[in-house]
Amino acid sequence: MTEAKRLRMDPGPLIGTHNGHFHADEALAVHLLRMLPTYNPSALIRTRDPALLSTCHTVVDVGGEYHPAQNRYDHHQRTFTTTFPSRPTKLSSAGLVYMHFGKPIIALQTGLDEGSEEVDILWKKVYEDFIEALDAHDNGISVYDPSETKTLQKRFYDGGIGLGSLVGDLNANFEDPSPTIKPEEAQEFEDARFLQASSLMGSSFLRKLQYYHRAWLPARTLVRQTYVARKDYDAKGRVMLFPRGCPWKDHLYTLEAEKPGEEKVLYVVYPESEHEGAKWRVQAVSVSKDSFESRKPLPDNWRGVRDDQLSEVSGIEGCIFAHASGFIGGNKTREGALEMAEKAIEL
Repeated sequence: MTEAKRLRMDPGPLIGTHNGHFHADEALAVHLLRMLPTYNPSALIRTRDPALLSTCHTVVDVGGEYHPAQNRYDHHQRTFTTTFPSRPTKLSSAGLVYMHFGKPIIALQTGLDEGSEEVDILWKKVYEDFIEALDAHDNGISVYDPSETKTLQKRFYDGGIGLGSLVGDLNANFEDPSPTIKPEEAQEFEDARFLQASSLMGSSFLRKLQYYHRAWLPARTLVRQTYVARKDYDAKGRVMLFPRGCPWKDHLYTLEAEKPGEEKVLYVVYPESEHEGAKWRVQAVSVSKDSFESRKPLPDNWRGVRDDQLSEVSGIEGCIFAHASGFIGGNKTREGALEMAEKAIEL
């Protein structure tokens, strides 16, 4: 099988990317393109041969060109400095394809109008919380400022697990394929692995998009309403009471940033489920979105205590538990959970 015929199993515009060791960024870029009607179905060729790449309708992550009008999306040239709007990270092929095609992809997947505010919000959110990390990883950009991490040391080895490493694991290792295998067979093996990587990245992207569309985005209105009403439960607005559980953290930090002079929320109270008679939770708000440190943990003498013993220690009926770290607790009733939050503020 000749190189030009590899992966050309479908009609449609030919997509080109490089062969050899593959990464998460081009694996996702190819999948994103194939989510669009123009490229679905679409053929794919993996090569570094300029003559073959010149026959492609669209080329990603190879070729040394960034020219959207010619459908060329490489980021390896020295002159490349493009970033996503209002973000600092230099783009990889994933970010480039997403920046140009993300909105129509989101509109197709969600049924929203491409020009709507909702699509614009999702486009930015998915980039910031998913795509940007891939861009940084491929461009060798640390999540931390190197000048501020000289004394920063991990307390334990976390395995380095991420989408980049999972895609990396799909590349052939030093024993696979066999040295005796024919070059064209080795390339077929590599191409098949790349398609697995592209599928992995695509399914991860879709799960993120579905979450932000179906859960995170609808929660914006509820969190805003609850934030506005927070002083109904605490005069300084330090407690928020939700009528049902929802993804509240992102939205809370955004709202607080809009009102820097206001008191910070310390506790969020919500039911465990929407079923009648559901138990209630009181959760301490963390210092920041990614922090495990609470602004004000539940009182020390409550932590790790359960049921009647906790009710006795706290003086609140219906207590169920308080986590050993103090970040969350539970009560049988809405009133009991609210009382736990109110008393915790004063202790």
